[in-house]
Amino acid sequence: MAKILVVGVYLANRPNTAVHLMYELQSSVAHTVVQRWAAIAPGQRGRFDLPWTKMVLTERTPKFTILNQLANDALDFDWLLLCDDDVEVSEGFLDWFIELAGKYDFAVAQPARTADSFIDHPIVQVMPGLKARRTRFVEIGPVVCLRRDAIPLLLPFPEDCGMGWGLDLVWPVRLERAGLRLGIVDAAPVAHRLRPPTAAYDGGEASQNMCWTLARHAHLGLDEAFTILDAYA
Repeated sequence: MAKILVVGVYLANRPNTAVHLMYELQSSVAHTVVQRWAAIAPGQRGRFDLPWTKMVLTERTPKFTILNQLANDALDFDWLLLCDDDVEVSEGFLDWFIELAGKYDFAVAQPARTADSFIDHPIVQVMPGLKARRTRFVEIGPVVCLRRDAIPLLLPFPEDCGMGWGLDLVWPVRLERAGLRLGIVDAAPVAHRLRPPTAAYDGGEASQNMCWTLARHAHLGLDEAFTILDAYA
């Protein structure tokens, strides 16, 4: 049985799947799950009293600044799961996802996305018939999971990374130098179809932050990153 810390941010004044996610993640029968969520409630509008809400923010705050605060004791856990508020998971998702991430020795892992999801990078789309893939790329969101040995390499998150774009090109360099593996779990996908990317934030600003992040850190190019090293049926 592992100890899993779930940290996430939900938009109180927009449709979201936070209640669904909280319920499904807490329904784990194989692991101990601790959840900490922050609500973004501009002008205190919307519903921000959901279970496991630890922070309510009424002003715009960088996502990864919030996650740093929620996950400041992440090393006390076996896994850290970062979760957005606009995905859907199946019953038993967390137990199956963690089982496969452990089986294939992924220090950083993400669930694949269903074919009807919004998809920015084709490599993350689910590949039927596979349980998982070892890759050089794990997308920064909407769901990403870090094993305890990866946490000191990746946290705390840079305070100026905004929405975190570009970190998913920096992380493989750090992990591979430490002999750790990344992967995408196909047998436990998530649906990301409630809101299109950048619907809740400025994509231009996120791109600028990405350029700043990549200028300061060693990283992979896209052709290097979008590589499948092993596939597991």
